[in-house]
Amino acid sequence: MIVWSALSTDEQAQALSRPALKDSALLKDTVTKIVSQVRENKDAAVLSYTKEFDGAELSSLRLDEALIDNAEAELSTKVKLAIDTAYQNIKTFHEAQRPQDIRIETAPGVICEQKHAALEAVGLYIPGGSAPLPSTVLMLGVSAQVAGCELPILCTPPSIQGTIAAEIRYAAKICGIKHIYLCGGAQAVAAMAFGTETIPKVDKIFGPGNSFVTEAKQQVSQAIGGAAIDMPAGPSEVLVIADADANPAYVAADLLSQAEHGADSQAVLVSDSESLIELTRQQVVLQLAQLSRKDIAGKAVEHSRYILTKDLDESVAVSNAYAPEHLIVQTENARELVAKLRHAGSIFVGAYSPESAGDYASGTNHVLPTYGYARNYNSLGLLDFMRRYTIQELSKEGLQNIGDAIMDLAEAEGLDAHKHAVAIRLNDTGIT
Repeated sequence: MIVWSALSTDEQAQALSRPALKDSALLKDTVTKIVSQVRENKDAAVLSYTKEFDGAELSSLRLDEALIDNAEAELSTKVKLAIDTAYQNIKTFHEAQRPQDIRIETAPGVICEQKHAALEAVGLYIPGGSAPLPSTVLMLGVSAQVAGCELPILCTPPSIQGTIAAEIRYAAKICGIKHIYLCGGAQAVAAMAFGTETIPKVDKIFGPGNSFVTEAKQQVSQAIGGAAIDMPAGPSEVLVIADADANPAYVAADLLSQAEHGADSQAVLVSDSESLIELTRQQVVLQLAQLSRKDIAGKAVEHSRYILTKDLDESVAVSNAYAPEHLIVQTENARELVAKLRHAGSIFVGAYSPESAGDYASGTNHVLPTYGYARNYNSLGLLDFMRRYTIQELSKEGLQNIGDAIMDLAEAEGLDAHKHAVAIRLNDTGIT
């Protein structure tokens, strides 16, 4: 247990540090090579890497559309209903995010507008691993669907048999995604960013992934002719603020639900109650032993932090300094703390708001900034799948009204052609 007030400033910063990313130089070099090979050899490189990394020897990267259409036949009624419920809630929340266009006359005869349009081609990356992730398909697919993106494509690693789970295929189907490609990792990111013979080039890439995917996203976003990305990301994380009234079993369950994501996930408990911290630690041990992914979660627990504060105000300060991806507030008057919590990807308020709700079916998006990026990046939303642009229209009167200001500023900046573009028009109107 860490007593916050007993730490120096440097020690406090160390207490909130994330697990270090290993072999970053080697990782960067490996991804650079993969991206280069995909740019040069396109489908052939992607197929080769898919065989090397996923063990699947494919003749084609695109999934047969009939396998998307028929996916629900492979699902139980219970799973299909769960996906449908999550889909509807996510769609409802994201439809409410539709932006309003603006049209205003800033001066007589000067009309300015701001409009929004969907991105045309978007790449949705769905991680592979030990379990299918239809929830991530929904988070990305619904956003693209509601925004009105013309060409949403999905890339996900195939099994060694060259297939993907029916849950992923069905989630893609209800989101209107018809283009699914059997590839993952840095090679999938490169293929979407630059295009291949089979995989179309996209404008922006979305979705979480491992360190190779994250590095590839960052590289292609900086490359000429590459693609934009949703956000930088690191290992997943949760911070729980709890007081003496919190249920330690609930708190432990929330810490472990994050820990089972991966060995590099991080769970942090911040509390003004020493007894709550001790009871939670006991619950973590008890509940961990019952998990099917206890080996993975156990490694993540090694990165966990238990921080004792003098009061809830200090707990809030610790949370704001950490800027967690997920922030859970289990205190007596949890809603009252929300206004003070400035930096978090998504906030879960009260004892009955587990992180699992946002991960699956409450309606908010679970693609969130990690590794402290919640200080300056947004949680994923509808606007990330759109772009905004402006329009201006000046009448003769409008140009006359602001012409002098334009010319004087152009002259101050030494840009004669800018000044002339206004002056030549004003001269034609008889104004000098």
